[in-house]
Amino acid sequence: MKIYTKTGDSGETSLFDGTRVRKTDIRVTAYGEVDELQACIGVARAAGLEPDLDEMCVTMQRDLFAVGARLADPSRKIAARVEKAIIGDTHVATLEGWIDRLDGELPALRHFILSGGGHAGAALHLARAVCRRAERAALAVGTNAVEPVVIVYLNRVSDLLFTMARAANHRAGIAESEW
Repeated sequence: MKIYTKTGDSGETSLFDGTRVRKTDIRVTAYGEVDELQACIGVARAAGLEPDLDEMCVTMQRDLFAVGARLADPSRKIAARVEKAIIGDTHVATLEGWIDRLDGELPALRHFILSGGGHAGAALHLARAVCRRAERAALAVGTNAVEPVVIVYLNRVSDLLFTMARAANHRAGIAESEW
């Protein structure tokens, strides 16, 4: 299979159901933002994370492919056909469990903090900001056009990335800069 198909040369692409849309379509923007988030998480992994944080990132990267597939499926036909494209309450619960576990390692947060720290922590902070943009783009698709769990999942991913950034910096002995 060739990497280029030339079907997008005119500025259009296909959604999951075969519908042709402009590459500037709100759905394409939304799943593009999710793709960028997935790549940012890859950058955080490349910065050197401890094994537990790295595993969390791999899981999120896989789940984000599913989120992108959901966003590219206006007819909502993918779930029944592709098991790995399912995002549900159990995925959200997993993220919440990780947040709670990591939060237990950290000093209480009493102020806003500036993004930064070590390479891994800063990369996770960047991924969090990109996640918030992806969440806004998914919301822009429309309330009835996106499954509510997709929005909840993205919201929780940003919470987890923030907590992971704090944990990565804390474990590296890097103090947080308060605002």
